[in-house]
Amino acid sequence: MATTIRKAAYFSMHTPNRAGQGARILKGLRDAGVNLRAFSGFPDAGRAQVDFIPYDTGEFLRVARKLGLKVGKRKTVFIAQGDDKPGVIAAICDKLAIARINMVAMDAVAVSKGRCGAIFWVKPKDVAKASRVLGAR
Repeated sequence: MATTIRKAAYFSMHTPNRAGQGARILKGLRDAGVNLRAFSGFPDAGRAQVDFIPYDTGEFLRVARKLGLKVGKRKTVFIAQGDDKPGVIAAICDKLAIARINMVAMDAVAVSKGRCGAIFWVKPKDVAKASRVLGAR
């Protein structure tokens, strides 16, 4: 199977960088039935930034408001999925480099049954160009 790349909506927010903060947020979303495609979190200037990539944007935003989560505006992330083989991620990075598009960040993982996936970000001004270069839908 070829690697497919698609655009998706994501939302970020900051939270205290303390044990249990991510678990509290994710539990609230889970208990409300929100399913996430991906979740990423990392330290940021003494706090933590958490990024949510929901399957259903409307449902996520309704629940986030109800939980009092102060998520930022909708932004675009890319999701890659395909067969795990040498160079899959390198090929994505190479296409962007040739087009002179800087990748802001990437998280990639190999999963069971020979599959791999990645989420990655480019600057907002580069989203349309990256979509064309990568054939993202």
